[in-house]
Amino acid sequence: MTKRSVLAILNTGKSMRIAVTSQNFRTITGHAGKSRRFLVYEADADGNPTEVDRLDLPMELSLHEYHGEDHPLFELELNGIVTQGAGNGFLQRMARHGIQVYTTSATDPVQAVSAIFAGQPLPAAAPHTHDHDHGAGEGAHRQD
Repeated sequence: MTKRSVLAILNTGKSMRIAVTSQNFRTITGHAGKSRRFLVYEADADGNPTEVDRLDLPMELSLHEYHGEDHPLFELELNGIVTQGAGNGFLQRMARHGIQVYTTSATDPVQAVSAIFAGQPLPAAAPHTHDHDHGAGEGAHRQD
């Protein structure tokens, strides 16, 4: 998202909302599909991030496990999600809901969201790997 598109959202009077995957509620964590904890930020009138919500979902509501279209994240009217890693299935699912995914190696949620609100790039994320078991047999992978 460019600085111009961020300003366009802010100028409509509609607040920009970004969720951050954060299993410890302190740092940006990876594997967005399995994340159950999210920090939610909105841009204030000056474009600075303000934490407005925290989600602490049960395991069955991780996006990896829950496939309904009524997920709590989708009800937050998010513009984006910041994470340290996400698979193609997660990226595609968020795109269907109009949510841009920002992957980054950054660890500080406020700094990352501030950069997005300012239209600045985030540090690149490490490549997403599939070193987890999906229970579908050896070598099989079900998308998040």
